[in-house]
Amino acid sequence: MEPPKIEDIRLDDVDFTDLEEQFAVPEDTTFERYVVVDGAPVAPEAKAAVLTKVLTKLFNGAGKVTNLHMPIEAGKTKGFCFVEFETPQQVEKAIKQLNGKKLDVKHRLFLNRLSDIEKYAIDGAVSDEFVPPPFPEFKETDYLKSWLQDEAGRDQFLMHKGDVTGIFWSKKDQAEPAIEPREHWTQGPIKFSPQGQYLFTMHPQGVQAWGGASFSNLKKFSHPGVRLLDFSPSERYLVTLSPEPLQTPPDDHPRRATYPFGPESDGHKLVIWDIVSGLPVRTFPLPPHLEQKREMIWPLVKWSYDDKYVARMGPGALAIYDTTDNFALVDKKPIKIDDLQDFEFAPAGVKFANHRQQDPLAHVLAYWTPETANQTAKVSILEVPSKKVIRTTNLVQVTDIKLHWQDQGEYLLAKVDRHTKSKKTIFTNMEIFKLNEKDVPVEKVELKDRVVNFQWEPNGDRFVTISRPEEADPNPSIPKNVISFWAPELSKAKVAPLKKWIAFKKFENKFNNTLNFSPRGRFIAISVIGQSASKGSIEFFDLDYTGEKKEGEPTNVDAHVKLLATEAYGGVTDVEWDPSGRFLAAWSSVWRHKIENGYKIFDFGGRLLRDELVDDFKVFMWRPRPESLLKGGDKKKVRKNLREYSAQFDEIDAMEQSTAARELILTRRRLLEEWTSWRSTIESHKEDYGIVEQTSNEEDEEVIEEIMEEIVDEKEEIVEE
Repeated sequence: MEPPKIEDIRLDDVDFTDLEEQFAVPEDTTFERYVVVDGAPVAPEAKAAVLTKVLTKLFNGAGKVTNLHMPIEAGKTKGFCFVEFETPQQVEKAIKQLNGKKLDVKHRLFLNRLSDIEKYAIDGAVSDEFVPPPFPEFKETDYLKSWLQDEAGRDQFLMHKGDVTGIFWSKKDQAEPAIEPREHWTQGPIKFSPQGQYLFTMHPQGVQAWGGASFSNLKKFSHPGVRLLDFSPSERYLVTLSPEPLQTPPDDHPRRATYPFGPESDGHKLVIWDIVSGLPVRTFPLPPHLEQKREMIWPLVKWSYDDKYVARMGPGALAIYDTTDNFALVDKKPIKIDDLQDFEFAPAGVKFANHRQQDPLAHVLAYWTPETANQTAKVSILEVPSKKVIRTTNLVQVTDIKLHWQDQGEYLLAKVDRHTKSKKTIFTNMEIFKLNEKDVPVEKVELKDRVVNFQWEPNGDRFVTISRPEEADPNPSIPKNVISFWAPELSKAKVAPLKKWIAFKKFENKFNNTLNFSPRGRFIAISVIGQSASKGSIEFFDLDYTGEKKEGEPTNVDAHVKLLATEAYGGVTDVEWDPSGRFLAAWSSVWRHKIENGYKIFDFGGRLLRDELVDDFKVFMWRPRPESLLKGGDKKKVRKNLREYSAQFDEIDAMEQSTAARELILTRRRLLEEWTSWRSTIESHKEDYGIVEQTSNEEDEEVIEEIMEEIVDEKEEIVEE
């Protein structure tokens, strides 16, 4: 048989496997082991060896450097170099650890893979034409403040029991669902934003935002393993924390296309999000001293009152970021504060006495540092962004300090726990900074007891403390707490004196340990929480009781305290006022114990309105409200006409109490409307027929007054000369 001609042989039938194996060129993976480093110093050739040694030592911290090549031209280094590591894994580690590393004041290193040059720089690898990214389709949402349009002005609240979560309208005697209760709505804690526009639920993959009348799905914030949430005061930003460090998926991973973080965020655990866009704006690693702590300090970042500044604390430093400048560090560097312990932003803009009327309100924060061998403890007030220290007070024998701002930013009270020289006894001093007065004077109030709880009255200058004598009997069954009501002392001097606070009323031998002022001020609930089930109780006080003061009560303060009611509630775990200050909710959570779980609702005077036992009850939460849009004059007008409005509300309440009352009121309204309409019709007909009623002449009228005397009692008395 003749062999086939070569032109008749099909190439597809030829097996080249042995040739491919014999002449295969091995894939060059050396590029994967190289890093291109930009930002290196430009140095004379004579110093190139020293510079190479410094950089090699730096990069050896991320992996073993096998070669470092630094190009030289015209007798100088060119400002970049090539670093070869043993493995591609070491390259990844070096980029994560050292990209953006400051070598000195003037030089910052930037690292890129050498293989990325081939990926992005070779012709055709990247299109020369810009292709816009896919723009997400706009989805219209419900009005986020829809609940504020309720004609009855009702508040909403959330209840979480078992796996069911519901949102309800608040009514005196019953809860009306605002939406159908949902099962498995959240897999962790649930939380409203500060002004109530959003509801956030937690899941293993991250956080979900809900809003509108139907609480529809608004945004997803992908942060795996998230455990804690916080918000900026104006609801622009969300803060999340997860124990799991962020890790960028590989380029070929399905999640890579939708992953919201860049490689620079790898290893970080704290994320700040823009709530409207749903995108991260800044990420941070945990400070090293917090990595091993079992209980996390929260929040880790704190905000100015208007969201303009956000700050976080590190070892010996305070970093302040400007949110309007892409979250850049103010002055591009943190503030060095040795042994910084804590800080708090003022919750409102501050008007200093030396400021002009047209000057904007100041952003202010307070911080404290402890006592050391060489210096006293200090509480300081700092203005932002100037970083000017406005006022500092020095303290000795300090155990701890808590900073309490008044909600208008007019006063700062530093609760200073001090110890005796023997360190066996703890007592409290209160340092009150008056920010609206010249030179920010500080009033010192010295106590013999230790203050265990404190709260300012909202929109006021009064406050309440709970203290305990250190030498008191340690037996927990013996009541030893002291409730003290404080107010500035009134003065008759013509020149306004410096304010001086006095304790004008005290209640001793109490178990009460929790303070909850009404958000409108005046009323306060002082509770016993965390004690045995039989001792739980709530006491309602009025600080402006309108009754006459009893003999011996102080008249030199603008206050009159009255205990309105005491309600026993065994097992109570939490207490919270509604935003209007009309109602107070107290509940017993299964998260704390399983004894008679449920909730109660009281009015501001302590009258019980609702009492429900609910199995597996977890949490009760009022929906917050934004600040009122009414100005001062509008509010005064409402107060002036309050009786007129009250009559309308009483009528509505009567209609809701029973069907019969409702029908009677509606019938009366209908009859009155018919009578008014009939009268209007008759008056118009009288004018048509020329019927004019004669008006009385005031001159013809005569008023006769008659004084009558009547003997009520008669008594004779002999007067001696």
